[in-house]
Amino acid sequence: MERMDLAAVWTEEKRAVAPGDANAEADAAAEFAALVARQSRTMYRVAFGLLRNAHDAEDAVQEAFLKLYRTGAWLRMENERAFLARTVWRVALDRVPQKNTEDADEAELIDTGWSSEQHLAAGDERELLRQMIDGLPEKLRRPLVLSAIEEMTSVEVAAVMGIPEGTVRTRVMRAKAELKRRFEAMKGVQR
Repeated sequence: MERMDLAAVWTEEKRAVAPGDANAEADAAAEFAALVARQSRTMYRVAFGLLRNAHDAEDAVQEAFLKLYRTGAWLRMENERAFLARTVWRVALDRVPQKNTEDADEAELIDTGWSSEQHLAAGDERELLRQMIDGLPEKLRRPLVLSAIEEMTSVEVAAVMGIPEGTVRTRVMRAKAELKRRFEAMKGVQR
């Protein structure tokens, strides 16, 4: 991810829109560059957790930073991490291909699509877990990724996803239970 390029783009746009005090512009650009350096990795992980594609995730992060800078919304953040995660989540959500999830959710809970031979050959429980997480229905996978992998609190996840905190906790609990069930079923096949 090109952190300094975002700040440079913003600086050029800011000069074109509101020429003024050069020191104030330089301070704002430096502050934004520091924000990008500090939070771009977290925002990338949030976007990648939703999009599952590195290039799309990078594009979503860049688009989110540019939108924040153009609007000046980054100057009014209260909870920086939650605000930025919510922003990139919304941008990434616009990039997710839509599918009929009502029927797919139940099918995904029942069948992982992997043979026991494939899992035995891989022998890597971390990879198996990643595949199992990827195989979860989106409504369970998204809060789990934000909570467990991104280490966000349920309050932050709720803010990012725009759902009640209780719903976040329920979905994370259901996702963990489903992963445990799938993992135990795989272990049982290996024995």
